[in-house]
Amino acid sequence: MKMELIQPFINAADAVLSQGLQGTTQVSNLTMEEDAYRRKGVAGMVALSGDIEGRIILDLEPQTAVRVASHYAGAELPESDALVKETIFELANQVVGNAISALNDQGFHFRVHPPLLLTAAEGDKTSEDVEALMICFETAMGQIFMNVALRYNRKRLSDHAAVGA
Repeated sequence: MKMELIQPFINAADAVLSQGLQGTTQVSNLTMEEDAYRRKGVAGMVALSGDIEGRIILDLEPQTAVRVASHYAGAELPESDALVKETIFELANQVVGNAISALNDQGFHFRVHPPLLLTAAEGDKTSEDVEALMICFETAMGQIFMNVALRYNRKRLSDHAAVGA
């Protein structure tokens, strides 16, 4: 996995979280994971296809998810409130959208798929067995985890090379 693909997502998450939560964020931990992803709490996954393919998972422990959603709603929300899930989806969309804009400026083309909620009904881990980078963002409201698994779509890149030649 290439850092030039991942860095726009780290930058976007830092900007979206610090602006939206009105505080500083700090990357506290970066680790490579080769096993399927194990969900920590309320997790939204956004899949990408095109020149680069893969998925981004934004994952918040339940208490952190409620604090973040309550912050955006301007009122205390219960853990079961649908706004908690919708807030995670919106954050994931903002992070991915900002990162994709930066990658589009470099000439990459994507299709961004709607976010999916990773729930206990689907098991504690994704079925994908891919190399991923796990990034932990420390915020005043708790830890926010982002799992990034991306790769170049070799067929799409070779098609671009053939057209450009």
